[in-house]
Amino acid sequence: MATMASLHLKTPTPLPHSLSKLPRIHFAAPVNLRLRTSSARTAFAARISASLIDPDGGKLVELFVNESEKESKLKQAAGLPRIRLSEIDLQWVHVLSEGWASPLKGFMRESEFLQTLHFNSLRLENGSVVNMSVPIVLAIDDAQKNRVGSSASVALVDQNDDLVAILSDIEIYKHNKEERIARTWGTTAPGLPYVEETITGAGNWLIGGDLAVVNPVNYNDGLDRFRLSPAQLRDEFERRNADAVFAFQLRNPVHNGHALLMTDTRKRLLDMGYKNPVLLLHPLGGYTKADDVPLSWRMKQHEKVLEDGVLDPETTVVSIFPSPMHYAGPTEVQWHAKARINAGANFYIVGRDPAGMGHPVEKRDLYDADHGKKVLSMAPGLERLNILPFKVAAYDKTQSKMAFFDPSRAQDFLFISGTKMRALAKNRENPPDGFMCPGGWKVLVDYYDSLVPAENGRVPQPVAA
Repeated sequence: MATMASLHLKTPTPLPHSLSKLPRIHFAAPVNLRLRTSSARTAFAARISASLIDPDGGKLVELFVNESEKESKLKQAAGLPRIRLSEIDLQWVHVLSEGWASPLKGFMRESEFLQTLHFNSLRLENGSVVNMSVPIVLAIDDAQKNRVGSSASVALVDQNDDLVAILSDIEIYKHNKEERIARTWGTTAPGLPYVEETITGAGNWLIGGDLAVVNPVNYNDGLDRFRLSPAQLRDEFERRNADAVFAFQLRNPVHNGHALLMTDTRKRLLDMGYKNPVLLLHPLGGYTKADDVPLSWRMKQHEKVLEDGVLDPETTVVSIFPSPMHYAGPTEVQWHAKARINAGANFYIVGRDPAGMGHPVEKRDLYDADHGKKVLSMAPGLERLNILPFKVAAYDKTQSKMAFFDPSRAQDFLFISGTKMRALAKNRENPPDGFMCPGGWKVLVDYYDSLVPAENGRVPQPVAA
């Protein structure tokens, strides 16, 4: 996958903390580009500069222990109560440690948890407000709470009992699951994937505190070189002399409609006066639904997109966003946008029903398809980020390629949904020419071939790509 990026990591090689399962992921629809406000276009002229947007709170908050302090931290941890982290807990440690949630300094204490649930934001000591829409918390049960006792610190270990981090100046408070679920997802209906995976069976207490990561999380899946931290991404954007960074999050293979949107966005930024806009193609790499395409297959597909020239490697940085996926619609899309500010992005592309899903009980979408982009345009703490709503792209039968939808000749366009795309790949059928590059489509077909039922009728876990 050398064609995807030529980025050199500048941090020391982290000690491994393997995560047992490869993540899974879901499909995003094609799209429209519009400036955040009608007056924004004139304001941009004064704002164009070579410097990147500042992180939330003014600086990246990385939570790694210095090499010189490791030995003393290991000794300290040996005498502390231990909390074993789940796979998703480890993903959140990864997110926190690299500064994606800056200025958070660890798992949330109660005041931060309540502000997140009720205001989708945090007020800093200087009175300023930063966005924070999803709780980043660590749950413990009664037995763990009793083991912690009066200790002011705890050691966080992985599933092999290897030390990951120390959580200090801790606070333990009640985990009101119903309120958390209702305020994050807008429903308590059964069947919400993240809820069932991490909340329903979790402990009735939350433990927050300052995080000091002794051994950084490493997934050992062949993709760690693409997991660039916000600091590493900022270094790469500076190296490329980017004067604008536009981020595109995706949870599905890239088709030519996505590519059209991204290349058109860059052209529009050039027209606005920017000299070197750089695309951050940022697939989500944390927990996702079990029926979604695994990360390793998506990354292989993205490689083919660059190899086939659908996107320009010179103006594209491909990296993995380590956050778990909530499928919490307008609430969660704020988190996705906020995290990209910390990575240096000053433009964020948002589409139809971002971070959405079907209702888990009723036959309808859980969220209004337009609410995500509307909420982003009004969200507290995101005023510095320029929101770019999707243009609608569809397959133009008259040109045999993906094009922006023209309602005056609607009969000429074919909409190929994610469901339809997956059905074609599963059946080894080809989409219309021009829908996806051939190399990328073959990767998708190969993935679904790996899911052929075994002799006992069960569907095996797919092998890594």
